[in-house]
Amino acid sequence: MQTEHVETLKAVTPTGCCPPFDPATWEGKEVRWDDKLFLKDHVVSFLHVPLNMGARVTKDVALIEAAGAKSEQQLMLTDDSSLWGSELYIDVTRPVPGAKMEHLSGTFLTRVFEGPYSQMGRWAEEMKAYVAAKGHPLQKLYFGYVMCPACAKAYGKNYVVGFAQVKSEAPTD
Repeated sequence: MQTEHVETLKAVTPTGCCPPFDPATWEGKEVRWDDKLFLKDHVVSFLHVPLNMGARVTKDVALIEAAGAKSEQQLMLTDDSSLWGSELYIDVTRPVPGAKMEHLSGTFLTRVFEGPYSQMGRWAEEMKAYVAAKGHPLQKLYFGYVMCPACAKAYGKNYVVGFAQVKSEAPTD
């Protein structure tokens, strides 16, 4: 079963918080990152439901803004690999004092999803199938949140971007 993924961006009034999102920016892309810098934090979860994400994001964004490290994209990824917590990655332009920093490198295949977060399990399965259909072995799966819940409600769409890090194939002689 295929999820509805991309819809044409309609004219919307910006909220002043998160910018409107154009799904074509990330749909069906192959992205290569070489040491892309992220602020890394940990979110406590119960059965994959985040319990302190809002507080963590608020704290992290304040640190990022104080350091003058806010990126143009303001991309926020999660690695939800445990029932009890997930790793949160927020892209930044420079190291942020008082925060743990992480570099991500690799090739990532992307897809855009729209709908409630309760569909995350289905989206993960669709990402795995997408990567397999492209002939790549999956290394790690991240999901990117492109706006806060209040802005998603204001814009009428809750977009999430799947980022599948794929394994590099060693060149053959």
